[in-house]
Amino acid sequence: MIYERVALVGLGLIASSMFWAMKRHGLAGHVAGYARSSETRETARESGLCDSVHDTLVDAVAGADLIVLAVPVGAMEAVGKEMGPHLKPGACVTDVGSVKRAVIQAVAPHLPEGVDFVPAHPLAGTDHSGPRSGFAELFDGRWCLLTPQDPESAAVPRLRQLWEGMGAEVDVMDAAHHDLVLAVTSHAPHLIAYTMVGVADDLKRVTDSEVINYSAAGFRDFTRIAASDPTMWRDVF
Repeated sequence: MIYERVALVGLGLIASSMFWAMKRHGLAGHVAGYARSSETRETARESGLCDSVHDTLVDAVAGADLIVLAVPVGAMEAVGKEMGPHLKPGACVTDVGSVKRAVIQAVAPHLPEGVDFVPAHPLAGTDHSGPRSGFAELFDGRWCLLTPQDPESAAVPRLRQLWEGMGAEVDVMDAAHHDLVLAVTSHAPHLIAYTMVGVADDLKRVTDSEVINYSAAGFRDFTRIAASDPTMWRDVF
């Protein structure tokens, strides 16, 4: 066991996959979950996601050794501000956002002394979302990038051990360099995909059946990419 108590804030694809991956190899003792939507919380309870699902953020993070922020980038600041006063000394806060400088600026000012902040970005995903979409193998053989504020912190190797235990390859880099690399390899391609699918949707002279029958594999890849969570990608852009 790497962490005795983990809190997952946000219960979509990444957080739910983290839960199943942690349970697969006994990496965490108790995993608490919280989502803003009561419907999401109820779905999580019904599907056995998390050892406990809480109706408030404060209850979920109480006593947690690791807090994982798995919410859209635009929601990070509000979450950091609300939970900050309730984090225990020695806890580690991390996230799974696709950009890192904006997350650091949003969250770090609200964390108390004695709490480590190690932002992270697992390069894994599907075109599905929600608490039922997760699966334990999502991170197997995929990269997770850590961008710690203090690379010498003891929290870094511990978090690395967690991600490696969940199946990921781990690298550490500067937040600004991360954002440059991912802008080239992920963010620009997603923006192009959304644009291309939008263009096709606007061309009403092209029927749905023609799009399906005559599209090359490249366009089908565009539609798959563009099916991912629009709120998340709005904030990333």
